[in-house]
Amino acid sequence: MKSSNPVLTGRGFTEGGGAAAQPRDLTADQLEAAYARPAAGPARTGRMTTGDVVSRTSVTLGAVVAGVLAGWFALPERYGLAVGAALIAFVLAMVQSFKRSPSPVLIVGYALFEGVFLGVLSRTYNEQWQGAPVQAVLGTAAVFCGMLVAYRTRLVRVTARYRRIGMAVAVAFLIAIVVNLLFSAFGGGDTLGIRTGGLGIAFCVLGILLGAFFLSLDFQQVEEGVRRGVPRQHAWLAAFGLTLSLVWIYLELLRLVSLLRD
Repeated sequence: MKSSNPVLTGRGFTEGGGAAAQPRDLTADQLEAAYARPAAGPARTGRMTTGDVVSRTSVTLGAVVAGVLAGWFALPERYGLAVGAALIAFVLAMVQSFKRSPSPVLIVGYALFEGVFLGVLSRTYNEQWQGAPVQAVLGTAAVFCGMLVAYRTRLVRVTARYRRIGMAVAVAFLIAIVVNLLFSAFGGGDTLGIRTGGLGIAFCVLGILLGAFFLSLDFQQVEEGVRRGVPRQHAWLAAFGLTLSLVWIYLELLRLVSLLRD
């Protein structure tokens, strides 16, 4: 399935290559040695591997954890700074999303500032619902592992129809959140009822399922990128997408835990 994502366009595979030696320039012994030589692997040709994605994702998640620790221990009561960190993270994420090439500085910067926001928010939840952040972290890990197994065993297949339905639900979900926020800002409270009660719980579950859907798209992009042999630097884009999906799932689980314990 063709994608407009720059990771999957296949650009640059033949760029920068020199002229190959012609067979007539080689002796019989040289030809035999050339055919016996093992093929160059992804690491030698600068192509992205699954290991590259894992290592870059470890860096971004490490930055998130560092930001969480800073927000939890250094800025527990500074909600203004937490909101500022969230805005900075949003801007960095938007800039990277519209760039044609990955920027490790933008991606790691997003992860760090997002972590600061998550740290302050998580401590606030923990003060009212003891242990809620730990439960949300464990739930996020469970969703990630479950979706990875489902994708690898082909219980979940990323088809064009699957993608269209998932994106339509995601757009409707975001519109409902924005509408509810606008009413809340003008004194209307929880107008749609999606932040409390049974409807709020159902909305959180839908948000978690959407996060799992985004993870499946991330896995498919990684698989396609490795198969197409995209440049190694695009592993940062894969790490960026995975981090966004995991943060989404964690936030929805954190809210779900608080609703269930109420």
